[in-house]
Amino acid sequence: MMINEIPQVAKNLSVMSGEGEKKQNNSPLTLAQTFEKVFENTEQNLQIADQAVLKSNMGENVDLHEMMIAMEKADISLRLMVQLRNKAIDAYHEIMRMQV
Repeated sequence: MMINEIPQVAKNLSVMSGEGEKKQNNSPLTLAQTFEKVFENTEQNLQIADQAVLKSNMGENVDLHEMMIAMEKADISLRLMVQLRNKAIDAYHEIMRMQV
């Protein structure tokens, strides 16, 4: 991810947390689409990091800084996905504990 992509990621996260600049319709479909985008970004970051490490291991000329940046982006993306999953599971358990 380049530096100019950071505002887009921040915007996606603010939409998920309900803090968008414009109050957006946070319907389940909209949140599901946003979650899908975050998931796709995570998958893409993991693939880029894997390719960089593979190239390095095969002896190709790879910039060490770019490889480490790709690995860190993949790590942060994966941690975000795990936290989103944990929050969704917690919300599900909370709903299931509610008495009707």
